[in-house]
Amino acid sequence: MHQHLAQKYNVAAPRYTSYPTVPYWDNDLFNLTEWKSTVRQSFFESNKEEGISLYVHLPFCEELCTYCGCNTRITKNHRVEEPYINAVLQEWKNYREIFGNIPIIKEIHLGGGTPTFFSAFNLQRLIEGLLLDVHIHPDAEFSFEAHPGNTTVDHLQTLFDLGFRRLSLGIQDFDPAVQLIINRHQTYEQVRLVTQLARQIGYTSINYDLIYGLPLQTLEGLINTMNLVAGLLPDRIAFYSYAHVPWIKPGQRLFTEKDLPDTKEKNNLYEIGRSLLQHYGYKDIGMDHFALPTDSLSLAETTGDLHRNFMGYTHQHTKLLVGLGVSAISDSWYAFGQNVKTVEEYLNLVKHGLPVIKSHILTPDDLVLRKHITNIMCGGYTSWNHIIEPCEALRGGLRRMQTLEEDGLIEIKPGELSVTQLGKRFLRNICMALDAKLWAKQPQSQLFSMAI
Repeated sequence: MHQHLAQKYNVAAPRYTSYPTVPYWDNDLFNLTEWKSTVRQSFFESNKEEGISLYVHLPFCEELCTYCGCNTRITKNHRVEEPYINAVLQEWKNYREIFGNIPIIKEIHLGGGTPTFFSAFNLQRLIEGLLLDVHIHPDAEFSFEAHPGNTTVDHLQTLFDLGFRRLSLGIQDFDPAVQLIINRHQTYEQVRLVTQLARQIGYTSINYDLIYGLPLQTLEGLINTMNLVAGLLPDRIAFYSYAHVPWIKPGQRLFTEKDLPDTKEKNNLYEIGRSLLQHYGYKDIGMDHFALPTDSLSLAETTGDLHRNFMGYTHQHTKLLVGLGVSAISDSWYAFGQNVKTVEEYLNLVKHGLPVIKSHILTPDDLVLRKHITNIMCGGYTSWNHIIEPCEALRGGLRRMQTLEEDGLIEIKPGELSVTQLGKRFLRNICMALDAKLWAKQPQSQLFSMAI
């Protein structure tokens, strides 16, 4: 990729798992009654045909990984497991009362934190509680994130028996120097063993999370990591850009910008990593994701069924996504709602109702821009009809794309926009041109990580 474009477009930009992005939610209009109303509306419109998705945030970790931008609680006290699971099940009960009918579960994802912080027994109690008196969609898929260092055969077998078939392992980098500075320790042997055990048990899809741009990361070290990963041939690989946001995550202050690769070095890490993944047979999917041609993520991109939500890319589409647990975000399609961010507040509020304290009701313009941003992120293409879709916010976004078109990142024809092969690297920047909320109110301080 041209280095001058990497420099030019290396600006703070959202990752667009939602539109509007969280900092631009109009929380002044927050109304819990209205949030419940949008959930109920979405449920009745979509549950019968496509079912609903569940995301469960399990925040606990025994150690702080200093690169991490997730909402976590660091503790070695495993007595926190039971009260937290009780609270999640209570929150689910509260949503069940809003539905007023039996939900059809199409997707469950356990994220964190470290879901495998919890014992297999407690995870079983959680999942059995969530699945009590529900219907399971015939195309349902259950997945969970795991730390290679603490994932046991008991974890794998218990969750498999409950219907889980997808597993995501956080690896980041095998270089010992990188692992030391980011405080994320797992060996190649641990990863290999968990992968082999999962496949023996019957898991059909294994994902590895890798990160480029980490402190002390070198090209030689990344190439070695890629070669080791290729030998294990996971079905999917998420190859993320390290998001340096120390103003949000103070743990990242344990190293400085001097420890990080500069823009040119970081871009080289990505380009070499990407070329190696393609050499090993992986297909470039959307943004940051790679999958074998036989994987459902690859097939979904080919058929135009790729979807993106707060959990990232998925081939599953549901109108309603319910987020359970501390800081979890729900999406009713008509509105977003986020739970409180501390465990103590969550445990207290869930006793009395939903712990949602932040939300955004989407306006008609929001819904139009959300559709086009989602189309671009998932398929690199979108189209419109100004007669049917008279949205000034869309027109304004298209006017801002002139420079992107001149740089060869997109092609605009009457009523349609296509992302070029070169532009695929700049999806965040392309979508940012459509972000009417961001352009209407430029942030006074940095809110997002850098695009490159």
